[in-house]
Amino acid sequence: MCELKQKRQKTSALYFLDEITNASSGKHVVMFLDYDGTLSPIVDNPDLAYMSDAMRETVRKLASCFPTAIVTGRCIDKVYDFVKLAELSYAGSHGMDIKCPSKHKKGVVFQPANDFLPMIDKVYMILSKKAKSTPGAKVENNKFCVSVHFRRVNENNWMELASHVKSVLDKYPKLRVTTGKKVLEIRPDIQWDKGKALEFLLGSLGYTNCEDVFPIYIGDDRSDEDAFKVLRKRGQGLGILVSEIQRDTAASYYLHDPSEVS
Repeated sequence: MCELKQKRQKTSALYFLDEITNASSGKHVVMFLDYDGTLSPIVDNPDLAYMSDAMRETVRKLASCFPTAIVTGRCIDKVYDFVKLAELSYAGSHGMDIKCPSKHKKGVVFQPANDFLPMIDKVYMILSKKAKSTPGAKVENNKFCVSVHFRRVNENNWMELASHVKSVLDKYPKLRVTTGKKVLEIRPDIQWDKGKALEFLLGSLGYTNCEDVFPIYIGDDRSDEDAFKVLRKRGQGLGILVSEIQRDTAASYYLHDPSEVS
């Protein structure tokens, strides 16, 4: 246990705070933050994933110093209801719905999967009906993706729920399913993810070919790995994984939980 604690300390963003500060000094810092599990704790009911007032104030202060974006699997409207900060950029539905504050590009709106909206709505209705047979399951419409939560589902029923999802997706080959923290995400099968969203947002700020930009991405989900990989490929900035346990990641550092993020 002591050895694990020492190993975590050696990769903790808090332990290397001076090093991170020095690396970003004199550069254009841009902040990217996931929501669930990063700014708010993971909870059984996703509708109750509120961020604390203290966390909101931390993000507000951060945004007053650096361009800041929320990158989440949630739809923008839902995450904005939680965050309530108009000065941020928001990339919802795993980056498939992007809006920037009006001072940047007159409010950039980018939706690479717009043609999929009718299909997503139909799949949401079908899965909502099918999931009723699985106690504890919750189906959430996140505009450009459908999230099937099974955190409150008995483990013995997980396979049944996954079977329902598969039976629906078999009829929609243009959609794909990915897994998160006790959630199945159904989304358009296009070459777009949180990493692509990060690059788009950097471009909207005028940093596409900027050599002294320093993006920092903080997230806890598997889908955040796409953004971590983009940062490693660019050789700029760094990724920070929020996780209680260390796991294989393209991030450079860890934070234990949302309390350490703040």
